[in-house]
Amino acid sequence: MNSTVSTAALSAPAGARLFLAMLSHIRHGHLELITPCNTRMVFGDAHAPSGATLKLHDWRACQRILRAGDIGFAEAYAAGWADTPDLTALLRLALRNEASLEQLMFGGALARCWYRLLHWLRPNTRQGSQRNIHAHYDIGNDFYRLWLDPSWTYSSALFDGDYSLPLQTAQQRKYQRIIDTLQLRPGQRVLEIGCGWGGFAEQAALQGIHVHGVTISPSQLEVAQRRVQARGLTELVQLELCDYRDLQGEYDAVVSIEMFEAVGEQYWPQFFRTVQARLKPGAQALVQSITIGEQYFPRYRSSADFIQQYIFPGGMLPSVERFERLAGRCGLRPVERHAFGRDYAETLRRWDAQCRQHQHQIAGLGFDEHFMRIWEMYFAYCEAAFDEGRTDVVQFLLQKA
Repeated sequence: MNSTVSTAALSAPAGARLFLAMLSHIRHGHLELITPCNTRMVFGDAHAPSGATLKLHDWRACQRILRAGDIGFAEAYAAGWADTPDLTALLRLALRNEASLEQLMFGGALARCWYRLLHWLRPNTRQGSQRNIHAHYDIGNDFYRLWLDPSWTYSSALFDGDYSLPLQTAQQRKYQRIIDTLQLRPGQRVLEIGCGWGGFAEQAALQGIHVHGVTISPSQLEVAQRRVQARGLTELVQLELCDYRDLQGEYDAVVSIEMFEAVGEQYWPQFFRTVQARLKPGAQALVQSITIGEQYFPRYRSSADFIQQYIFPGGMLPSVERFERLAGRCGLRPVERHAFGRDYAETLRRWDAQCRQHQHQIAGLGFDEHFMRIWEMYFAYCEAAFDEGRTDVVQFLLQKA
């Protein structure tokens, strides 16, 4: 450090000095830090092509990050204590330096225990699932309408490397791949667990496929039913509020698109047994799920991150290995998988751009700046994880034994 940097560090509060000392361990890329007194400090290799900037408006941000890691940073960012011109770049830099920035990433032991306890207190029982889903999906259809594509799809699109595609086209491509992979034909009956706002049901029904879709979100069901009625598909599509554990009957196929993340690890066996029971003998299911690398899973499981705390209470990502192993034990043989995590990063960039474009309308719905900054963090946090290969999104094709 030069004398200017040393003077700035010495004049900082004790927590901030510890924070600055930890940043000196950056080995990959570089971080430009701007302190509350406008002193510029560079950590890491200043000549490295990958870099990011962090502007501290309040030294309290340092203590919050030291205490609670990514959750603390999200809180400091939402409070306006910290800022950056490129949030995704900052988070990618953090991921690349995770080994040397452990406390800044994961926080202190007491905070980790506390947030893990909060996560455990949000189990996905029937009643708990309703509370957890309500906390995210029932905040208002008017909000989601502003930034989702016209198909109302809230899951990864499938670009297949063609990022010139409109988002709606890429979402329809994803739905069609599911239909084609399952070799669905007119007249067949498909169960969709977690039908969302009805995007898949509509596309399948337009091809003569019968769809029984279930959700536990009243807001989603309202839009989905309205869409089905508007397209004249009521004879082909049945949508209802129903927990997947209460389903009966057999179907030619089962589809579930990014609902598995909301099941909760404790209930994964019950989910797979339900899918197996609802399939006709020899029939197949396609489950699309976000996954986390197996090497990161043990630590992820033993703590709770920003997403679980602020975005998806009760949520839990599987690794590919654990997903397929447990599915097999429950009578569902893994047949193939298709991973397209880079496409999820692009999907998130599109959603974030739409949110920013409509920020005045969103504010008009009663959502304040704190809410918007939490959602900016949510999009950037997930985008960085997909781009860095920390997480992926996979379509698993499973066959009933």
